[in-house]
Amino acid sequence: MTSRRVVLASRNAKKLAELRRILDTLLPGNAVLGLDDVTPYPEPAETESTFEGNALLKARACVKATGLPSLADDSGLCVDALNGMPGVLSARWSGTKDEGGTSAYRDAANNALLLSQLGDVHEVRRGATFRCAMAFCTPGGLEVVETGEMTGRILPAEQGDGGFGYDPLFAADGYDVSTAELPPAEKDRISHRGRALAAIAPHVVAALGS
Repeated sequence: MTSRRVVLASRNAKKLAELRRILDTLLPGNAVLGLDDVTPYPEPAETESTFEGNALLKARACVKATGLPSLADDSGLCVDALNGMPGVLSARWSGTKDEGGTSAYRDAANNALLLSQLGDVHEVRRGATFRCAMAFCTPGGLEVVETGEMTGRILPAEQGDGGFGYDPLFAADGYDVSTAELPPAEKDRISHRGRALAAIAPHVVAALGS
């Protein structure tokens, strides 16, 4: 199969690794680039009020700047007891910025804030949903958005050191461990991002002529 390039509009190393792993299964033979692999360009602020809107903002900017088919996702955690928050603000929930070129410092601050906000919330009211919107844009003007969800609950303390973001605090329905403790292949199978990618993969395959 001829290798064809697609750009994932992200610099998050752990997210890129997850997305590349999933895409390698769904779209073998395609070269997946991240933002650090292309010429830098002004990245848009995530100003939309929905995951779908933010994903499209990023994918449109990427395809315009690179001239390559581009994927971008916006995802987050929606907690029932917090009326669906942090939602689109998930990555910025604590107001903490990344340090040292990784998101670990920000992730730790976000998780600590979430735990404090749910400190007096009983376990039966700790329901939550991870949501992902995946946008795919091509130089020819194709724009597609697909979504995926993973429902579960917020744990009382962090468990596991895999994954990223809120993974150590989230247990998917039917599991007694956090998503940070799941084998990568199992997480990919049930995750919101994996489901969104599986839904958008046929559009990517058709566009790349695979």
